[in-house]
Amino acid sequence: MTGRIADTIHGKVNGVERGVEPGVEQSGVVSFRGIPYAASPVGGLRFAPPQPHPGWAGVREATRPGPAVPQAASRLERVMGPRVPDWNEDGCLTVNVHTPRPAFEGGPPRPVLIWWHGGGFTSGSGGWDWYDGARLAELGDLVVVTANYRVGPLGYLYLPEIGAANLGAQDQAAVLQWVQDNIASFGGDPRTVTVGGQSAGAFSALSLALDPHTAGLVTRVLLESGPFGLPPQDPGDAAETAAAYLRLLDIPADANALRALPVEQLLSAYGRLARPGQVAPPMYPVLGGPGMPRAWPQALADGALEGKALLMGTTRDEATAFFAFDPNVQGLTTARALDLLTGQLGERAHDVYRQHAARLPHATPAQVFTAIQTDELFRTDTLRIADHHAAGANTAYVYQFDYQPAEDEHALGATHCGELPFLFNAYDAYPNSPMLGVPTAADRVLGRTFATAVAEFVTTGSVRDWLPYAPATDTRIRHFG
Repeated sequence: MTGRIADTIHGKVNGVERGVEPGVEQSGVVSFRGIPYAASPVGGLRFAPPQPHPGWAGVREATRPGPAVPQAASRLERVMGPRVPDWNEDGCLTVNVHTPRPAFEGGPPRPVLIWWHGGGFTSGSGGWDWYDGARLAELGDLVVVTANYRVGPLGYLYLPEIGAANLGAQDQAAVLQWVQDNIASFGGDPRTVTVGGQSAGAFSALSLALDPHTAGLVTRVLLESGPFGLPPQDPGDAAETAAAYLRLLDIPADANALRALPVEQLLSAYGRLARPGQVAPPMYPVLGGPGMPRAWPQALADGALEGKALLMGTTRDEATAFFAFDPNVQGLTTARALDLLTGQLGERAHDVYRQHAARLPHATPAQVFTAIQTDELFRTDTLRIADHHAAGANTAYVYQFDYQPAEDEHALGATHCGELPFLFNAYDAYPNSPMLGVPTAADRVLGRTFATAVAEFVTTGSVRDWLPYAPATDTRIRHFG
């Protein structure tokens, strides 16, 4: 491995040339991992907006990812596979940059993809091998940036009186600015930046593209499995959740009291706020807070996304990831399913249930409920966004990812997160993952096809052999799998 030096506004960093296939040493990609983009959010900076990093003297090693943001285990571990905890509050706000070697050596600057991990605004890390961008960078001849942002109570506790409001979204905006200030040193083009992500990461990417404070830094938008049926949190509801959280901690709404507690105690109390059978996390972006001045329907109506090419899609069976292992859902009767849906959908609940039950005549109430959640939380509003964008003569592409493992003992189908190993060619990072199973050679070809399409979109704003979406035209939805 050969070291490579790049300059950032905070100091020099030393990356490494990498082989992009396991066990193969080659010089196709230069990776820089664990680069701080903001000061550590510890001490007086816990529950505060991101602050500039003080910088460093000499050359900082950037050969390993930084620690994850403090978090509990993901609720999707039984679907994706477990992670060994690797978090540390100190030093967690970092970026990882993967760039093709010719771009780093002085070739033309490459388009940039900033990728946001999912995890329900509660877990995840841009440094995990699930999102290693090296193979995608080489495949598409583009620069891939992944990053950490604060999640759970550290990122989304809503106490504006102490300065805590959408801190995770503020971290993301700081990453976007870091890319503008630094990416040219890594061979990237700051004028051609796609923001993308999956699940909560897609929610975040769309927010960055719509927010007037960051929209001018975004060229294209990539949205995978965005939960756009989940509106941003109402400030009143967020304040009530914050009050309940403080009661669990038995402290007042005081910054010093919150900063004095061990982070493990903060995470434990947050875990007790979780609501069984709910996809929405206890804390997530709040309407009117930083990064979320308007909900996306209003922002689209205001023309905030005009002129930006868009690629978006879902998996076929998104919601199985959340409910296949939930006994509260698997034991549903029709009456109880209708009760839950009435609380969610109001007067529409009975009609929606009947429509889905007719489409799935042999399904159990749990399966009907889960299919409804796939549509209500993911698919319907994905198409609504695409319809609006395409109707305005903007470039839009829509896909559905249909891969499901050959051995599918939990009946996950093509579930939430299922496309991630294929996008990043990261199959080995998901050992014993029920959503992936054992992909065949043909499945890996599917992955290359999907990743190539995404890369073409990032680099050119279009995709060969893929007709752009037209409003309400299912035949323009490309199926993978």
